Amino acid sequence: MLSEKPKKRSRIRRWAGSRYFIWRRLLHWHFTGTKFALTKQGNALPFLVAEHSTPLYRKLRNVDMWVQENKVHNLRLAIQHLDQVLIRPGETFSFWRLLGKPTAKKGYRKGMILSEGSFYAGTGGGLCQLANLLYWMTLHTPLTIKERWRHSYDVFPDNNRTQPFGSGATVSYNYIDLQIENNTTNTYQLLLWLDETHLHGRLLSADSQPHTYQVYEAEHSISHEWWGGYMRHNILRRKVLDDNNTEVNDEYVVENHAIMMYEPLLPG
Repeated sequence: MLSEKPKKRSRIRRWAGSRYFIWRRLLHWHFTGTKFALTKQGNALPFLVAEHSTPLYRKLRNVDMWVQENKVHNLRLAIQHLDQVLIRPGETFSFWRLLGKPTAKKGYRKGMILSEGSFYAGTGGGLCQLANLLYWMTLHTPLTIKERWRHSYDVFPDNNRTQPFGSGATVSYNYIDLQIENNTTNTYQLLLWLDETHLHGRLLSADSQPHTYQVYEAEHSISHEWWGGYMRHNILRRKVLDDNNTEVNDEYVVENHAIMMYEPLLPG
């Protein structure tokens, strides 16, 4: 695949563009008629559909520990807005519609934010870990991904990776969102919590599920581009299994392309 050389936009252009898209998304929230998932329920629904956990701390080159500690603090604040939310039939879960803007006034600290292949410490940083968890769990349910943005850059080398490359979702207030639509007749519920080492999540349902799902990487390649950099490509698919663990379908999930910010053949 022939890829264009990445272009860096000026700070003014990025600022103006973000303000435009933020206001456009606010209008969308209030005037399009989308029925958003906004209701919480203290009692957990009876059936476990999917669960996942991710470590809170990772060994990342050139990333100070205080940045990760602030990320954990930010995650602890954020999950209070999403934990126990119900996704009823016909409703759409929106990450930012529930969470709101993560500001210092609300208690958010400076965590790691990825931008154009690099990273910096910004208020509310680290919330992509939560979006990654939600996206991965949703792929193991019959819920529909309505909006998901992939990471455009592969910043860190694989280090004890347990999921396929490109199986996460990036978010940025409020127009780079993760939205999950319930087109089923069943009600779902999201549970989130932290312990000392991991972020945990579960998706529950009111009724038992006839299928389970296995997400896998169908294709993977690294290409050396004409402009000197490397691109990473893959395709994710999922197998749909019935109660007897018999495969009844094999579905396309997503295709990912990312600019690698490290030499692919060198250790990280």
